[in-house]
Amino acid sequence: MSAEPHSTLPPVRLHSDAELARDALVAPLFARAVRLARWAGPGIRVDVGGELVADQLPGAAEVLGLDPADEDSPVYASQAWRVAVDTGLVDVTEPEEDGGDGADGAEPEYGTAAPGEDLPLLAGGAPADVLDLWLAAMDSVLADAAVPDLDDLVDAMDAGGDIDFDRLDWNPQREADFLDGVLANLYLLSVSEGAPGDGRVPLPVLAASMIIPDDAGEPTDAVLEQVSDAMMRLDDQFRQLEPIGLVDYQPVDEALMAEADDLTDADADADAEGGAGGPGRVEDDEDITRYGMVRLTPLGLYGVRARMLEAGVEAPAIGELAGKGADALLDAVSFYPEDAAQSEIEQWLAGRDLPAAVAELLAAARGDDEAAPLRRLRCQQALTPAGPEAEPAVRAVLDDAQLGGLARVWLAEHGAADVPAPDQEMVFWLTVDTIAAQLAADGETEELPLLMGSLTAHHTGFFDQVWRVEHPATAYVLEAMGRLHPDKKAAKDARKAAFKARSRQP
Repeated sequence: MSAEPHSTLPPVRLHSDAELARDALVAPLFARAVRLARWAGPGIRVDVGGELVADQLPGAAEVLGLDPADEDSPVYASQAWRVAVDTGLVDVTEPEEDGGDGADGAEPEYGTAAPGEDLPLLAGGAPADVLDLWLAAMDSVLADAAVPDLDDLVDAMDAGGDIDFDRLDWNPQREADFLDGVLANLYLLSVSEGAPGDGRVPLPVLAASMIIPDDAGEPTDAVLEQVSDAMMRLDDQFRQLEPIGLVDYQPVDEALMAEADDLTDADADADAEGGAGGPGRVEDDEDITRYGMVRLTPLGLYGVRARMLEAGVEAPAIGELAGKGADALLDAVSFYPEDAAQSEIEQWLAGRDLPAAVAELLAAARGDDEAAPLRRLRCQQALTPAGPEAEPAVRAVLDDAQLGGLARVWLAEHGAADVPAPDQEMVFWLTVDTIAAQLAADGETEELPLLMGSLTAHHTGFFDQVWRVEHPATAYVLEAMGRLHPDKKAAKDARKAAFKARSRQP
């Protein structure tokens, strides 16, 4: 994949392996490959490379229930056979290369094919076995999708049958990386906060994400032409990827294709007057769905994530922390969107002894490191739905300097009796910790000044004393309050307090 290794993506919500395996088995191209694998046996002849010989293709098409009168049926059969061979669903024994081609009157020699040893896994294996085979099929289809049109390949062959890549203007690795990059961008758009409700992404948006930098200004006509070219490549590639179950794709409107061809044939003056046209230019009043819409299926999310993990990219999935310790949980969910963090926490708590789990979470929330305030915020979030069973573990940390404030908040919110009032030092420490956590979680949001005002409104002389708080983030938080506090006098006092806090640091 082209994404940078070790980058962290938002967590994805995956379907269960059983659901994904069912989706894989009904993906049209994979299902066809399975049917041909079961058909393979004595009498099936293959050429060098394991391809079915030409006179076997009608039989393969018939097995697949394809219309024999349709000229595309042999193409579909050949594609399904290639997937079956690439995944090991079919084992082929290729003919000897010097075995003859029949030109001298002798019978040509062919190889043979038989069901592969992995074929029974589809019926008797675990869902993970099915998914492993589907991933191999996906890799095969992705490799084919990165290859240029057959007519272009034929035109680029020299007399010796070798491909002139310079003439074709095609670099195999570059094309594979481009397609991987597109799928990575589509994955990111699918899992990020604010993703479209139905997950569909307009093709122009996806193409532009590969061509136009985020910080670029108004694109030039030349850049829009590149976007248009990328769209056309993607339109062809997504048509190939849909049958394996990777994407749901609404192709580019054929009428737009015709309009693009008309523009190409137009005279230079008309072209200059209209600017860069074609499918890459989306007018404000047009229905963007005409330009193609694509989304990763649940199976596609699984497949693209698998490729990214193989490339060393951190691509978390909700639920994968369920068997890990509370320290790993809080470290990870500290950087998840809030809804995803809550889902992960709920799955972590499910099936655990609640008092023991609460004690473990509280212990993991301690620390003076930079990430500690956000861990405590996520710990507080994790404890919110806990009932009376959690109370003893929460009360056990009432005297803890770092957790005592959090414990008092939880007990008060749950209506517990005999909650000791915090002293001023604890109140100020909790204020600094809370703001530090919010800054780490969301940055300087519009809501943060309101929180700052609320936390400081009831404490006369707050800024005269808070700078002495023994918290690693005290100066940092006061500087933020100096910028963001809604009360101008309080903001000025915060800046003075921040200077004092910095002066105390070694």
